[in-house]
Amino acid sequence: MEEQARKIAELLKLLANEHRLLILCALMKEPLTVGQIHDHTPGISGSALSQHLGQLKNAGILDSEKQGMNVRYWIRDERILPLMGALKEQYCTEAP
Repeated sequence: MEEQARKIAELLKLLANEHRLLILCALMKEPLTVGQIHDHTPGISGSALSQHLGQLKNAGILDSEKQGMNVRYWIRDERILPLMGALKEQYCTEAP
C-alpha cells in the first residue's frame, strides 16, 4: 500500500502544474499536434511547451508519433482520464 501511495503522489506532483493540466485538458478530446496543443497553452513559449510534453511523455502519461513535419501527442496512461474527468468542470472549461 505504501508503494502504491508513493506512485500516486509522484503522479500528482507531475500533474500539479497549470500548463501540464492545460495540455491534458486539450488532449482529452483527441490527439493533437504540438502546434494545436500550443493553441490551448498560449501563455508559454514553444520551448517550455516541449519541456512539459517531454516530462509527461517520460512519465508514460503521453505518447507521440511523428507525422511528416508534425509530432502528434495523445494520452497513453488510462489512469489520467478519470482524474482529468474529475477536474474537467473545474479546470478544463473556459472562464466566463
